Amino acid sequence: MNYDDLIPVIRKLALEAGDKIMEIYDADDFEVKSKSDDSPVTAADEAADALISEGLRAAFPDVMLVTEEQAATHSTTGDTFLIVDPLDGTKEFVHRRGDFTVNIALVEGGVPTRGVVYAPAKGRMFFTLSDGQSVEESGALDKDTMGDVTPINVAQSDNSALMVVASKSHRDQATDDYINKYNVKDMKSAGSSLKFCLVATGEADIYPRVGRTMEWDTAAGHAVLTGAGGKVVRFDNHETLMYGKETYANPFFIAYAPGVELKPA
Repeated sequence: MNYDDLIPVIRKLALEAGDKIMEIYDADDFEVKSKSDDSPVTAADEAADALISEGLRAAFPDVMLVTEEQAATHSTTGDTFLIVDPLDGTKEFVHRRGDFTVNIALVEGGVPTRGVVYAPAKGRMFFTLSDGQSVEESGALDKDTMGDVTPINVAQSDNSALMVVASKSHRDQATDDYINKYNVKDMKSAGSSLKFCLVATGEADIYPRVGRTMEWDTAAGHAVLTGAGGKVVRFDNHETLMYGKETYANPFFIAYAPGVELKPA
């Protein structure tokens, strides 16, 4: 994969999908349906998925594509593929809380190496450059011309006063029990893959996820965090979280700045 070709394409597709999503988000009303696993899906998920899928297949026809909205058609797995969650945080979208994102990533050798996370309602755009460094773009977010970008890096963590970020919609006692093993200065709640990005920018030190996620939920945020110097590991044994698993289901995991002294599960 030529990263110089990849990055402009996924950045533009994320912005275009964000426009589609916001058209529906700003409407007076929209239909919410349920998928087979009872998770919500809206016209915004479907429109963004169609736009991104078409763009990626046109630009990279030889690369396997995995998307959340077409998950039922993915009969084979591999360790190199493009993976998309066209609208991560559908619950945040439905409740008009703004913490939803467009996620596009490239997985190589089972590891997310490049990705983009765009939060259209918040106007925040995070992505990896072709050299792997993660940045946040500011300004007009023009689709054809990259604006000013600022390299992002994880915090130099103080283990006596950690900032923790946790899920806004999926917080539970198991998560709280694990967080209580640390010396916590403060906590933030966020939806979707924005949690990875808050660790990547140094706005948080650690994000533990003791709950169900799929690879398309995490791959782009994982890539952005890696490009900012962070890590994502399995909750149970602290080994690197890998991708291309059967059914694309993740184990529990921890995303963190390397200065954090991880506690056992």
